[in-house]
Order: sequence, then structure tokens, then C-alpha cells
Amino acid sequence: MYAIVDIETTGGKYNEEGVTEIAIYKFDGHKVVDQFISLVNPEKPIQPFVVNLTGINNEMLRNAPKFYEVAKRIVEITTDCTIVAHNAKFDYRIMRLEFRRLGYEYQRQSLCTVELSKKLIPNMPSYSLGKLVKSLGIPLTDRHRASGDALATVKLFKLLLQKDSKKEIITTSVKSNPKTNLDTKLVRIIDELPSSTGVYYIHNEKGEVIYIGKSKNIKKRINQHFTSDNHKSKKIQNEVYTVTFENTGNELLALLKENEEIKKNKPKYNRALKRDIFTYALYQSKDKHGYIQFKIGKADPEKENITTFTNSAQAKSTLQRILDDFELCQKKLGLHQTRGSCFNYSIKKCHGACIAEESAEDYNKRAQQVINKYSYTNKNMLIIDRGRDVDEKSVILIEDGKFCGIGYFNLNHQMDDIAIVKNIITPMKNNRDSQHIIQSYLRKNKPFRIIEF
Repeated sequence: MYAIVDIETTGGKYNEEGVTEIAIYKFDGHKVVDQFISLVNPEKPIQPFVVNLTGINNEMLRNAPKFYEVAKRIVEITTDCTIVAHNAKFDYRIMRLEFRRLGYEYQRQSLCTVELSKKLIPNMPSYSLGKLVKSLGIPLTDRHRASGDALATVKLFKLLLQKDSKKEIITTSVKSNPKTNLDTKLVRIIDELPSSTGVYYIHNEKGEVIYIGKSKNIKKRINQHFTSDNHKSKKIQNEVYTVTFENTGNELLALLKENEEIKKNKPKYNRALKRDIFTYALYQSKDKHGYIQFKIGKADPEKENITTFTNSAQAKSTLQRILDDFELCQKKLGLHQTRGSCFNYSIKKCHGACIAEESAEDYNKRAQQVINKYSYTNKNMLIIDRGRDVDEKSVILIEDGKFCGIGYFNLNHQMDDIAIVKNIITPMKNNRDSQHIIQSYLRKNKPFRIIEF
């Protein structure tokens, strides 16, 4: 659990400042679950330059509560939380300073979104909150007011959690938050999980990720882990300390995230990915008369393919769909071995390529449509689909035929600027597995929108 904080102060000499406004959003890693926002009477004048910056003046604070009147609420909302702030050294120092004046030693773990941003989003022109969130397309209202800045920091932190593919933020959080005893552990873990689509991470007591999986229903899948009596499940049940998760909004992003993070984190109970997750591929060639031919074969890393398949049955099913959808020739697809016309020609579903009645030029136009549909080689495109919330969409970036990564956006203008798209994207490796996942999913499902650029 995180307490995302922003504080406005009077300004002045170091360690003599007073709080004029405080905003705290309690954030569970997915949504805000509680909040506290209040002006505070610092019992001292505000520096003129601070008045000009924030718009908060002495008259506004005349009847505001003093810090000791809000201290109890601050302690309550931040208990068992890690303090998160943009330039956390400042906000955490001011909080500790005000509590020390009351004779109370306030201590929490803290995280700085400036430092996290420099690590997870390198090479940005500026890491000031205003300029950084603008570069990321994150809306910021009431700049230099506690509530506006804290809410922008919530959205920034949510993006940073998404980009933290090594799970270092969550691992640290797990280690610093004690859980209940072993007897009720598995039931408690299941109760806290959602029935949504996403990726889940099973941690041991050290916070280490020992298993990564994806599911359309995370709660149901974890329940299966905890009730199964197979050897691996028993080991996981004995070692599990907690389970964290990331909602992805749709299955395609869950599949891509699972594939990427298993390879990167190498959890000990995930089967080593020694071979590709597909075994068959669709290849193209031209016969001696210039007709494009398609052929299913064993996947070969040395050969360029159109698309890949998990098994032979899936490959054959797709080939049959191609035949029907594009009115191609059974002979040219290798589905009918004959010296004369194919069977489909006799029922008027083939235009006669098998007996050279249809020209290679006309036939190849439809064959090229197959290649365009099932392959994204050399394409630049955004695949837009459902996001994690009703007002959010997910995006997959393909550039020059290569998968670049995934992200989320709320505002349509974010998609109008490719620089913003690249900033909000969590970079992922373009490999044969990720290409297979995307192509296989798009064969079976229709995304919300595909934008080519």
C-alpha cells in the first residue's frame, strides 16, 4: 500500500518551514482507496514568492486547521504505507519536521518518483513534475497546489509500476509489509485478489518472484494453484508469502507481459523457456508461372514466415479459413494434389488459377491480401484495445514490423503524438514468441482499432 503525498509550505529557512496544504492519496497499486486533502494554518507568514507560486495566502489559512489538528488523520491514512512523492526527500522531511515539533517521531518507508522516473524513463528532457507529466500526456490541473500535484503523481506512479518489469518496487514493498500467520495465509491471499484479466506474481518471504502467470480470472487461477496436489503446486503452496498482480484490461497484453517478464525475471517455478511457444509456420513462394503459393511447415528460425501457429491443427484450420475467405486455389495452397483443376473450381469457389484460367496478376492480388492480414512485416501501427478502466484504452506499438512494447492512455490526443506514445510505452523485446502471440491473437480476435502510421 502506498500513500502518495504532496505538500505546500511557507518557504523560508531550511527546517523552519511550515505546512500550508497537504494532499494524500492512499493507493493500492491499482486504484485510490482513500484520500485526505486540507489547507493547514502554519502559524507563520508565507513567503511572497510562495504566494505567487501557489496562490495560497495568509488570509486563506486564517481559519484552516493547525497541523496538530490533522496529525492523527495523517498517521491513520499512512499507516502500513510507503510514502511516495515527487522529490520525496522534501515532502517526507517536512512531514517528519512537523511531527517532531509535536514530540512524535514519524517514520515510514519512502519512494521518490523523480529517482524512479530517471531509472525507468531515461533521457527525458526534464524530470520536474510539470514538464515530465506533459511529456507523458498525463493531465495536470491546479499546478503547485497539493491536490493537483499529488493526483498527477498518482498517475505517474501507476505508469512507473507498469514500466518496472523487474518488479523491484513491488518486491521492496512485499519485504517491508508483514502478513498474517501461515494458517490463514492461502485463504487471505485468495480473498484479496480480483476476478479480472491480468498477470500475477507469486512471492516468497524475501519478496522474490517465484512464479509468474496470466489469467482471464486471477482469483480463480490462484485458487487452482492453491488447491492442486501436483508436485509444483505443492512447492508453491509451501513457499508462497503473498501474491501481487497487474490488471491488463485484455488477454493480449497479459500474454505479452507474461512472456516478457518470465524471460526477464526467470522465476524458479516457471518452466524454462528452452523452445519457442509455436511449432508451425505459414510460408510463401512463387511457382514457375508466377502464382503465389502458401505452405504450412515446421517453424524454422532461418526462414522468414508470414505467421506462426502453436500446433498443426491450428495451422490447418487457418489455411482452410484463408481458402474460404479469399477464394484462393486449393492447388496453390497444397490442399488438393491433381494435374487438372481443383475441386473448388468445379463448385465455382476457385477462379481457375489451377488451370491458368485466372492470371497470376489477378490471383496474386488476393494472395497479397492474405499476407497483409496475417503479417505485420515492415508495418508501423498501433493496436488499440480495452484498457484497465472504462475510460482507458491499451496500446501496442509496432514500428518497422517490430514489436516495441505496450502502454495505456486516457486521452485521444495522446495517440496523435507518436513521441508521447513512445514515452508511455513500456519497452519490450521483439522476439519470435512476442510476434507469435500478437499474430495468433489477432487471427482470433478483433481489437478495438488498428491505426497505421
